[in-house]
Amino acid sequence: MKELFKNIHEAWLATLFAGFMSQTNSRQELYEFSNILFKHLTWIENDFIKQNIDYNYDINQVPIRVEKLSVMLNDIIRRMELIESTLSSCKDEHITFRMRSDIDYMKSILDKIPDEDVSYAFNMKKEFPNVALTDEARDALTLFLFEESYKEYELIMVYNYSKANSTDVFLNRIYQILIDESLFHLRSFGQMMAQMGILGVPRSLMEEIYKFDDLEQFLKDGIQEEIGAKDECKRLADAVSYSSEHFASFFTFINNQENYHIALMEEALEHIGKD
Repeated sequence: MKELFKNIHEAWLATLFAGFMSQTNSRQELYEFSNILFKHLTWIENDFIKQNIDYNYDINQVPIRVEKLSVMLNDIIRRMELIESTLSSCKDEHITFRMRSDIDYMKSILDKIPDEDVSYAFNMKKEFPNVALTDEARDALTLFLFEESYKEYELIMVYNYSKANSTDVFLNRIYQILIDESLFHLRSFGQMMAQMGILGVPRSLMEEIYKFDDLEQFLKDGIQEEIGAKDECKRLADAVSYSSEHFASFFTFINNQENYHIALMEEALEHIGKD
């Protein structure tokens, strides 16, 4: 089952990043399929927990540097076939039937998606279409996207692990909101990275990042991280304001979303303080 879990995790990331590369209507379909694979990941994770099996989020680096989308799609199909080959390790027939049905359908669609040239996502030009960035703005944007895309992936997995291993309905509501928000941010930043030719997959997570012992300290640290992210967004909005009103508006929008994330974590802190 651990091999199955790892295969699903890698297939989810491969499908999500293929979505970042696509510049056609196929992007939305790839995002929907990545959402399905993420659900599969959580179902197997819940089965681990029910059986009291220790697990982690260790994966192999997912190669994404391709010239044609078809290469990526064929790799995703191959990964789905690996999932199918290890499905029997999960003894929950309801889960395995559903996963096999989903994968059969997704493979049939992936096989028909039109090919695209996606080499632009890796050309390292660090230019954004139809936007004349200053050197300062380009450097600030590049650094921000690399740092924040990793941070958002990290947060998705941290909140997901916390939610999976918690029976507290109040906290799990907050974790789910934060997972959804981080998925939106990761998609936004990933698409921008592809447009600038700097797309790259996040590095693997160390277990101690998501397997923490002190929830109160984790939430306090998370609040400080969100405050730091707000500062970075404001600095970036200021840096790009002379180059692009759209960019400045976008990063102000992201900055304001962080306010709600802080409020949610403060709610969670207050909740656990009552226990």
